[in-house]
Amino acid sequence: MSAPDPGAPRLALRGITKRYPAVLANDRIDLQVLPGQAHAVLGENGAGKSTLMKIIYGAVKPDEGQIRFNGQPVQIRNPQQARALGISMVFQHFSLFDTLTVAENVWLGLDKSLSLAEVTERIRSKAKEYGLAIEPERPVHTLSVGEMQRVEIIRALLGEPQLLILDEPTSVLTPQAVDKLFEVLRLLVSQGCSLLYISHKLHEIRALCTACTVLRGGQVTGSCDPREESNASLSRMMIGAEPPALSLKPRQAGNAVLQVQALSLPRSEPFGVDLEGISLQVRSGEVLGIAGVSGNGQRELMWALSGEDERAPEAGGQLLLHGQNIAGMGPGGRRRMGLHFVPEERLGRGAVPSMSLAHNLLLTRSESLGPLGWIRGAALSEQARGLIERFRVKAGGPQALAQSLSGGNLQKFIVGREIEARPKLLIVSQPTWGVDVGAAAQIRGEILALRDAGCAVLVVSEELDELFEICDRLHVIAKGRLSPGVARDQASVELIGEWMSGLWPEAAAEGHHAQA
Repeated sequence: MSAPDPGAPRLALRGITKRYPAVLANDRIDLQVLPGQAHAVLGENGAGKSTLMKIIYGAVKPDEGQIRFNGQPVQIRNPQQARALGISMVFQHFSLFDTLTVAENVWLGLDKSLSLAEVTERIRSKAKEYGLAIEPERPVHTLSVGEMQRVEIIRALLGEPQLLILDEPTSVLTPQAVDKLFEVLRLLVSQGCSLLYISHKLHEIRALCTACTVLRGGQVTGSCDPREESNASLSRMMIGAEPPALSLKPRQAGNAVLQVQALSLPRSEPFGVDLEGISLQVRSGEVLGIAGVSGNGQRELMWALSGEDERAPEAGGQLLLHGQNIAGMGPGGRRRMGLHFVPEERLGRGAVPSMSLAHNLLLTRSESLGPLGWIRGAALSEQARGLIERFRVKAGGPQALAQSLSGGNLQKFIVGREIEARPKLLIVSQPTWGVDVGAAAQIRGEILALRDAGCAVLVVSEELDELFEICDRLHVIAKGRLSPGVARDQASVELIGEWMSGLWPEAAAEGHHAQA
C-alpha cells in the first residue's frame, strides 16, 4: 500500500450498497469524513446507519461500492484489519464476553505482545485520564449496561485510532459523564482523530459535530452543519416531521399497586450492589421515575421487583403487589398478577436473538397457546403482525429473527409486547435507549396512555429529560439506597444531579415517609 495522501479525506465512501433478503439496508451511499472532523450520521431506526458503520469497521461486507482511507482504496475484510488501519468502533450492542474480566476482554483486541498485566495497567491509566471509572478485574457479567459502555469506549481508545466510530455512545451515560466524554472526544479531534458519531440525541450532535449526513430508508437524503440547525429542523430532515409533543395531564393517582417497604438485600454477586432499606410505592394512574448513575443498584432492584431474584427481603422488609406479599414468587406468578417488565438488556434478556419475533411473544404472552400448551401458529403470527403494525416496527414480518432488527426497532417490539398485555403494573428499564426521536416520542406516548388508563408505571432511566417528560414523581438511587420521592414540578435537573451522588437531606426523607 502506497503512502497516505496528506490532503485526502480520512474516509471516503462511494456507492456503498448492502442488500439483505428482506431489506435494502444501504443504497449507493456516498460519505466523506475529513481528518480531525466530528461527523454525525443521523437517521431514524432502520435507516441503515449501523449497517454502514459495520461495513466501515469490516464486520459486514458490502455488495457494491468503494472505500478509501487516507486517500488509498482499501478492502476491509474484518475488524482486525480495520484496527490495523487505525479504525476503532464502539458498538450500540456490546461485543463483550460475559465470562471474562474487563481486562481480558480488552486484551483480546490488542497486540498480543502486551501482557495481561500491562493491559490492566493501561486500562487503569486510560480510565483515570478520561474519568471513566471501571475495575479491570471485574467479570463483565457483573457490570451494568452503563459500565459495559465504558469498557467499550476505553477499549476503542486504547487502539489510538485515526477514525473512531461511536454508535449511540451516550445512551446510558449521565449528563455529567456525557460532558466528560465530550471533553475527551473534542481533545481527540483537536489531535487529528476523525469521529463518525451516531446518536438520536440531537442536542449532542449540535454540540459536538461540525458535519452531518442524514440517511432515510438506506439512502443519503441530505447533509448539513448541525451547528446551524435546530432540533426541529434536524428532526424534519431525519423523519420528515417533528415528533408530536407529549401531554402530561394532571391526574389524581389511585390506590397503591406496588408497595416496597424497607427492602434490604445483600448483593447476589461479588461486584453487585447491596440494596439498603428501599421504600417506594407506585399508585394506579401514575408514572414513578427512578434516576441514577448506572451501577448504583438499578439492576438489583429490577431483579427483586421482576421476580428474577426471589429472595425474601431482610430485616422485616416487604414487597407487596395489590397488598399481597410476592417475595419468593417468580416472574411467571407476578405476571399472572398483572406485573409486566421490560429489561434494559434487549438481546438475551428481553428477546432471544435467534428466535422469530412471533416466538419471542411467547416469552411473556400466552394468548396464542391452545390447550395443553400447543402453539396456534396462525394466531401467533397474526398477533405479532398486529404488534409490528401498531408500534411501527421495521422488520421483515413476524418470522424475522430478533437479532435482525435494529436496536430501536427491537426496543419498540419488546415495549409493545408488554404494553399490549394490558398490565396493571408496568416496570420499564431504559425505555428509549438508542431509539430515534420519533420512536422515543411514540414509546413515551404509549406509557402515558397506559398511565391515563389507570395502569401503575415504574420507569428506571438515566435520561433525565425523559423522566421529567413522563413522570409524576421521582426518586434517585445511589449506592443501593433510594432518595425520598419528589413531585416532578418540585424537582430540577440540578437537584436530581446532586442526589445522584447520594446526598439528600434526611429531613426530606422523614417528610417523605410521613407523607407515604
